[in-house]
Amino acid sequence: MPKTTPPSAATSSPVIPPVLAEVVRSGFVEGHHRGSLVLLGADGDVQLALGDVSSPVFPRSTNKPMQAAAVLRAGLDLSGERLALAAASHSGETFHRDLVLKMLAEHGLSPAELQCPADLPLDPEEAETYLASGAVRDRVTMNCSGKHAAMLAVCALNGWPKETYLDPGHPLQRLIHDGIEAAAGEPVAAVGTDGCGAPLMAISLTGLARAYRHFVLAPEGSPERRVADAMRTHPEYVAGTRRPDTWLMRELPGALSKMGAEAVQAVALPDGRALAFKIDDGSTRVLGPVLARALRLLGTDAPVLDRIGRAPLLGAGREVGEIRAVI
Repeated sequence: MPKTTPPSAATSSPVIPPVLAEVVRSGFVEGHHRGSLVLLGADGDVQLALGDVSSPVFPRSTNKPMQAAAVLRAGLDLSGERLALAAASHSGETFHRDLVLKMLAEHGLSPAELQCPADLPLDPEEAETYLASGAVRDRVTMNCSGKHAAMLAVCALNGWPKETYLDPGHPLQRLIHDGIEAAAGEPVAAVGTDGCGAPLMAISLTGLARAYRHFVLAPEGSPERRVADAMRTHPEYVAGTRRPDTWLMRELPGALSKMGAEAVQAVALPDGRALAFKIDDGSTRVLGPVLARALRLLGTDAPVLDRIGRAPLLGAGREVGEIRAVI
């Protein structure tokens, strides 16, 4: 995530992200993971900034709560598990797939109308079971299918074109764009295409942390608070039964947590403390150790942090080392 140096500033140096975690095997440090991280206090002020936390990044799936809030703002009445699934990067477990199909049917939609790519379950154990049953890659199984089902449903409700719901100029995507800017407190710096095909709006890590803080502190009944409450009440629909986001939201009361591809993570606590970070090389294996350490630096401690923070390295099937945060 180095800052690009413009030609007119050739004498300046790019920002080199600091080491956030190291890879230790048999007592030997064999590698490092660099990244940038920001911590916000309960008052919203920056408590700690490592690396470049003001330049834009693609938040990837950490943008999903903002996308779900826009669907509510556009008039779709989702709640409970359905709203959590609309903000999900789900594992593709049976209960995820079943609810996506129900959501589509409830709005007169077909799985063929989903424009996310066909995929296997995100969870490796679930993928093995899925393939062993003879199933193949499917759009419903793709981890973003809940978000896409909600997007299609709000288009059907409002009479908006369904065929172009992923076009950045579509009414829904313009609404998402404006909602991200409002939550982050800064303009969207760039618009790209996410892995699922949806428009992807770039903001800074500081803006991302502010957005999550905004969601947990939003007035009860507002679209933002409804999304945050649904995610925290039904975390297994946001992630899955074997996922750190689920564990954290179950065991740390009031926490709102969401990871994204390319090793992005955002969390807000109910009093407004928040964090966001990105691992520069995109390796998700380091998310847990850095997340656990960042939460402790925010003054939080709970047994779940030990579980999330463990990232053992194996040799011949036995533990011979670990990935550990060095913040």
